[in-house]
Order: sequence, then C-alpha cells, then structure tokens
Amino acid sequence: MLGGTGFKALSLLAMANLVSGCMSGGGRAELPPASFVSTQEKPGEEYIIGPLDELNIFVWRNPELSAKVQVRPDGRITTPLISDMPATGKTPAMLADDMKIALGEYIKDPIVSVIVENFSGTFSQQVRIVGATEKPASIPYRANMTLLDAMISVGGLSQYAAGNKARLVRYDRATGKQVEYNVRLSSLLKNGDSRANVRLEPGDVIIIPESMF
Repeated sequence: MLGGTGFKALSLLAMANLVSGCMSGGGRAELPPASFVSTQEKPGEEYIIGPLDELNIFVWRNPELSAKVQVRPDGRITTPLISDMPATGKTPAMLADDMKIALGEYIKDPIVSVIVENFSGTFSQQVRIVGATEKPASIPYRANMTLLDAMISVGGLSQYAAGNKARLVRYDRATGKQVEYNVRLSSLLKNGDSRANVRLEPGDVIIIPESMF
C-alpha cells in the first residue's frame, strides 16, 4: 500500500507525462525572423513553367519561327513547325533544349531562347493564403519573399481574423512530410513586430482562422 506521499508523487508523475504528451503531439515549431528588406538578394530556385504562363520564344535568325505563346491548361504550347510541345514542369532552359531538338528537323543548328514574361506558376511554386484575409489568393513565389510581402498581396487580415493563431504549412522535401509552423500575423501587421516576419518558400500555405469572439 502507498501512503499519501507516494500517491502524490505518482499523481504528479502522471500529470507531467500527460502534459508532455500533449505538447509533443500538438505543438508547432517557430520559424526564425526575416528582415523586412533582404540585406543580400539571392537567386530563387529555377523557375518551373506552369499552365497559363506567357512565354516569349526567340529563334535566332528565324523571326518567322519566333512567337509569344501562352501555355495551355493542358500544359502544352504550339509554335510555328511545332505542335503540342509539353511545357509545364520544365525550366525555360529545358524547354529551349527540347525546342532545339524539334526544330533541328527543319533548320540546321537552331539557337532557341525561352523567356517567361507573365507567370502564374505551378502549385509547387505558389504561396497560398486562405481563411480570414481580405482576398484569399494563390500568388506566384518570388525570390526572397517574406510573410509581409504575401500579406500585402492579399490586402491584410479581415476584421475578425485571429492573426496570431495563424499557421504556415510547408512541405519538407527532405522527409516527404508536411510541417506546420506558428505565425503571428497580428503582431506583424498591427504592431509592426519585425520578429514576426519570416521567410517564405515555394509551395507554402498560410491558414488564417477567425476569432471566436
């Protein structure tokens, strides 16, 4: 039989284990703060062409083969001499190489360049903001984009947003899993807390709940 002291010790141990279990199961990590203006601009990842992107395709010394085209919803493009060329999932350099091969059947040693003029981006290269914001949207990721940049793009928080309860969902390519982070939007947008500004990555999803009160 255990005395009063023994029962108290067991109760405290059980409570500590319960709290520890709750924290490990429901806690979310914090991201390090980012500068409002990057001190050193770095190039982003190679851009991947997506549906509805507008491309300027230039074939040197063959202006009749050059064209401005929009990637169709099925992910393909059509240019002079080339029909239904797959474009999505490729970088501009990769698409240019494929077009060189296709045009090589008609002209000798074609030199092709592909420039993305207006981009929509694949889902993996967009940042999506949903929930209690003025205008939920998917926006193309830009190199060195921060949380502040994304929130300006969607007009900030709605009147009833619980900004400091927002979360950022990110796909971790190393582990193949989704990771959730806490983000403090109210502190950032209403109080100007620079520590609440964080760096974004392509594919991030920002979820903003509404306040219950």
